[in-house]
Amino acid sequence: MARQQKTTKRQKPKTILRFPDLEHSKNAVVNSLAATSSQESYSHAIDEFIGWYCSEPRLAFNRTVVLRYRFFLEQKNLAPSTINVRLAAVRRLAYEASDSGLLSPELAAGIRRVKGAKRLGTRIGNWLTADQCRSLLRAPCLDTLRGKRDRAILAVLIGCGLRRAELVGLQVDDLQIREEHWVVADLIGKGKHVRTVPMPNWVKCTVDSWTRAAGITTNFIFRAVSRTGAIWGGHITPKAIWHVVKGAARRAGIANLAPHDLRRSCARLCHLAGGELEQIQFLLGHVSVQTTERYLGCKQKLRNAVNDGIDLAEA
Repeated sequence: MARQQKTTKRQKPKTILRFPDLEHSKNAVVNSLAATSSQESYSHAIDEFIGWYCSEPRLAFNRTVVLRYRFFLEQKNLAPSTINVRLAAVRRLAYEASDSGLLSPELAAGIRRVKGAKRLGTRIGNWLTADQCRSLLRAPCLDTLRGKRDRAILAVLIGCGLRRAELVGLQVDDLQIREEHWVVADLIGKGKHVRTVPMPNWVKCTVDSWTRAAGITTNFIFRAVSRTGAIWGGHITPKAIWHVVKGAARRAGIANLAPHDLRRSCARLCHLAGGELEQIQFLLGHVSVQTTERYLGCKQKLRNAVNDGIDLAEA
């Protein structure tokens, strides 16, 4: 009796991905990322693309479609950096779809060749002066528990240059003494990089004022405060930090201030105080010194600008 050979039919890669296929690939992308901030950023970017992609009837997931999506983003007048993050997420989505057999390698390779938006010129950041930082720290009302917390948050952002995600994860045991100096020990930052951040005495005093008033001795340092002044929840969210900074900036009369601007301001104030570039790099946890140089600000002088010498005003 002849032996019957079983043949398995190989699934042919698709050109049009349905919503379940896209969700499967999206989950694969998010799970492959280590940093929580990257997971949130890519998840949001992929959701935006899926919403656009599924709104069009029977679009093939290929290079032409991604080029159309880039044009769609450019029509929304988004910043080039924002567009490039969205496109990077779409490329990653195509990789995962190809690896799982949902998309042909040829189509994924075509999507990979889609170039990002061109960045013309260099955006200038927002740096605060020392006087502006003092005004910002005086903005919260210290007669309330929330005011003490908000001032401590601002002090850590300005004095230590932490990211929002790093700040919300601070715990009481993270504050330790090393080489006779208070530090945030073994802080796990972006990309799972570990660093130790020195904490100035004035920042530590501000944090202690908050923790004593709130009765916090363990676990997370910064908690939510209700309207009645009660502490609740395990810890605050990065979005809450955004509201704290925006509220303080409004009261201090500082426009267009974001939490990350305080990290930039920390870098520049350290540099103006004579801090070495290498030490500022260690403080901020940058892998590349070029990133630290950008945080110090552009080399163009605005206070004594070169074109100030052109005086054509009428007498």
